[in-house]
Formats: sequence, structure tokens, C-alpha cells
Amino acid sequence: MPSLNVTFTEEELEAVRAAAAAEGKSLKQYVHDLSVREHQRRQFVRHAVAWGQEHREEFDRAFPDEVPPARGARGAEAA
Repeated sequence: MPSLNVTFTEEELEAVRAAAAAEGKSLKQYVHDLSVREHQRRQFVRHAVAWGQEHREEFDRAFPDEVPPARGARGAEAA
């Protein structure tokens, strides 16, 4: 199975160890899960922004009093 060596400062490693212990996980499992969750979060945000853009006109028609009406590509930088 592929693996990856990651370099941390002593302070960073201690913080990551503490976070792993707080979740009851090994350091290896914690770092693995964290990177996978971050990838999934980015995918979710990308899809949510795309969905919002696809439905922007429908939203504006349904809620004409909302200020300001949706314009441009706001939210894309969240990912």
C-alpha cells in the first residue's frame, strides 16, 4: 500500500498527536482521516457552489425582496 512521509515541527507534531489522542485514534489514522475529510469537504463545497449558481435565477424569482439579489460567482473562493 502506498505511504507518505510528512514532516512536522516538534510543536506541530505535538499538536497533531494531542488531536489524535482526543479522537481516540492513532497518529497515522488521524492524519489519514483528516486528509480524506478535507478532500471530501472541498468536493462538497465545489458542488454546493455549482448548485447555487445553477439555481440562482430561480431563487431570485422566488425571493425578489432579498437584497442584494445573487450576482456573479460569489462563494467559489470558499473551496
